[in-house]
Amino acid sequence: MTVENRGLLGSLSAFATTLVSIAYTRLELLSTELEEDRQRLISLVILYLIAAFLLVIGVVLTISLLVYVLWESHRLLVLFSVAGLFVLSGLIVAGLAIRKTKTKPKLFSASLVELLKDKETLDS
Repeated sequence: MTVENRGLLGSLSAFATTLVSIAYTRLELLSTELEEDRQRLISLVILYLIAAFLLVIGVVLTISLLVYVLWESHRLLVLFSVAGLFVLSGLIVAGLAIRKTKTKPKLFSASLVELLKDKETLDS
């Protein structure tokens, strides 16, 4: 082999090594982002479940108290009012959940930005 061929093969080898290194780094970044998102989701679900449980217990006890206190005079008014409050609250929470779902940040956004930078660097 001539010196030129070794230089070309050396350049190609170095280029391939650089590409593999870039891909490895990006995959590490992707896995880190995925793990962070998974941990955040698990902690949010646990917090929401605890909050929902405590709120349900509080609401059941409050309704029981109201019905007991107003049993002789306004029991139907209390029951209809509470039912309407629950329906209205459920609709509001459903709307908030839908809005939050639509505004969720894009998964792997940092990785995509880095890959775009790599593409621009390789194009130039």
